[in-house]
Amino acid sequence: MICPPDTDSLPETISGYSFQPSDLRVMDRRPGISAFMRIRNGEDFLELTIRSHIRYFDEIVAVYNQCTDQTSEILMRLQKEFGRSKLRVIHYADPVFPPGSEGHAVTDPRSPGSLVNYYNCALAATRFQYATKLDDDHLAIGSTTQAITSAIRMGSVPSDTMFCFSGLNVFRREDGSLGILQRDPVSGGGDIGFFRVTPQTCFVHDRRFERFQRGGAKRSFAGFLYWHLKYIKADMGFGNYELSRNPGSRYARRKAALQNSVPATLNLQELAQSRKPSLFSRLRSLFSEKWSLVAARDAAIGPAFPDASVHDAILRTVSSEFCDSSVISGRPADHNTDSPGN
Repeated sequence: MICPPDTDSLPETISGYSFQPSDLRVMDRRPGISAFMRIRNGEDFLELTIRSHIRYFDEIVAVYNQCTDQTSEILMRLQKEFGRSKLRVIHYADPVFPPGSEGHAVTDPRSPGSLVNYYNCALAATRFQYATKLDDDHLAIGSTTQAITSAIRMGSVPSDTMFCFSGLNVFRREDGSLGILQRDPVSGGGDIGFFRVTPQTCFVHDRRFERFQRGGAKRSFAGFLYWHLKYIKADMGFGNYELSRNPGSRYARRKAALQNSVPATLNLQELAQSRKPSLFSRLRSLFSEKWSLVAARDAAIGPAFPDASVHDAILRTVSSEFCDSSVISGRPADHNTDSPGN
C-alpha cells in the first residue's frame, strides 16, 4: 500500500509492498540519473550527504525505515527546501531484518520484511534511466562525481556498462586527526556504481546481505567519488545491525575487532603504497573482470590522492561549503554502539 502525502512537509508511506520487476517501469523512465538511499538512523551525516550530492542528480529518492533519531525530520526539512521532484522522501513502514541476522538469512526476498525487498522498493521509486545507490555517510568528491554524471548525460559512455566507484574509509584517531582505517581502507569493490535500469537490474538474496544483480552489464572503474564517513559516526556504523539480538553476525566480529585494540591508520601516501597492485594482482586481473576492477581501483589511489594528509585531501576535493568542522576536525566521536534505539 502506498499513501501519498498532500504536502512536501510529509513523507510518502509504503507498507505491505512486494517487489515485482515490472515495478521498475523501464519504458517510462526519462533521460537522467537517480540516486536512491536506504536509511536507518542516519542523522550523523545525512544532511551533509544529500547537500553534497544533490546537484549532480536529477533526483534523490530517500527511503527510511525504523528510525529513532532525527532522520525523518532532516529529510522532511530538506524535501520542503528542494521540492519532491528533486528529493522524494518515502517511509518504508514495515520492519526490516538487518544484514547478517538470522531473520534476513531465512526471509523470502519478496517479503515486506526483507532487506532485498526494501532495497528494490527504493530502486523502483526512481524515475530516470540511470540509477545509483547512495549511502547516508558519503561526502561527495565533486570533480569526479561531476565528470561521470556529465559523461552519462552526454551519452559518451557505453550504456551496457556499470560505472563502479569507490570511497576511502575515514577514521578519527585518538588525537582527533583523520586517517584511513588500515584494516578496511577502501569502500566499494564493484558493488556500487551507475547503471542503466533494465528489468534485470535489481537486488537479490544472499544469506549474508543483499546482492545487486547487474543484468549482464560489464563493470568499469569510474573513480573515487566520495569520502566514506561510516567509521566516524557515533556508533561506527554498527548500530543498525541489532547486534545484541544477533551476536553471531559477521558485523559483531567486525565491531569487536575494532573495539579490542586501537585501530591502525594510514596516511594517503602509505595507503597508495600498500595498495599498489602487485605483479600477481595484475596477472590475475587479466582473467577476471572483478579483479581487473579492483586492480584499476587500487592503482588509482596514488594519482587521485597525492596528498599525505587526509585533512588536506578532503579540503582539496570537497566544496568548501561542505567541509564541516565536525568532519575535518574536532574531538573523537563517542564509539558506544549500545545506546538505546540503535
